[in-house]
Amino acid sequence: MNDTTSSTQPATLMPASFGRRLVALLIDCAACIGVAALFSRPDPPGLLSALVFFLAHTVFVGLFAETLGMRLLGLQCVRRSDGAQLGLAKSALRALLLQLVVPALLTDADGRRWHDRVAGSAVVRVQR
Repeated sequence: MNDTTSSTQPATLMPASFGRRLVALLIDCAACIGVAALFSRPDPPGLLSALVFFLAHTVFVGLFAETLGMRLLGLQCVRRSDGAQLGLAKSALRALLLQLVVPALLTDADGRRWHDRVAGSAVVRVQR
């Protein structure tokens, strides 16, 4: 591998716990609701929150491998195959499936959630 790959390599990918992932998701949801509320005032944000979440998740995971919540909890979402950034298309697919909730609740034998499995991603702990 070259020097431009992310700090998490395939041999050292350490899966994130469900608890850390859940807290990161709650932080992201709260942030997206707050941003959506700024644009929908005085009305409640409603579905605008879902749109903000989808766009933020797609861009931040696709380009930077982490959202605000993931950053705060020391997590990254990377390609499972090589630990590299997921990219925008796979990140958008992952965000869409995550918003459907059911794939996020279902796990495989390895403990991976279905939205990660379909997108070829893994949420991992990182050392900073």
